[in-house]
Amino acid sequence: MKAWKKIKITVIKRLVMEDLVEKYVDDDFKAKGFGLCTAFEDGQEFILEKPNQPEGFCSWAFADIHKDIISIMSGANFPWIKQDGVAVVCCTDALRPVLFKIERV
Repeated sequence: MKAWKKIKITVIKRLVMEDLVEKYVDDDFKAKGFGLCTAFEDGQEFILEKPNQPEGFCSWAFADIHKDIISIMSGANFPWIKQDGVAVVCCTDALRPVLFKIERV
């Protein structure tokens, strides 16, 4: 059985691509306040000891960043990131992406 390394996922920042929302989002949704992702809060943290989706984590975002979680938990380093054991990734919601920091702890 694989020995996974413990990681922490931190929500770095939630964004809204206002120009894309204006161009592509239905007016009814915009009228309801189509803004920042409500699944997360900036600074929110999740600790994982296995590469399973933590409670309360958006399933779409988890699917998007799962490969990076596996890499960091397996001991990988990304040469373009200054610190070993860290990845900066995001979900694939092009209208309101969420950026995450994944780090071994």
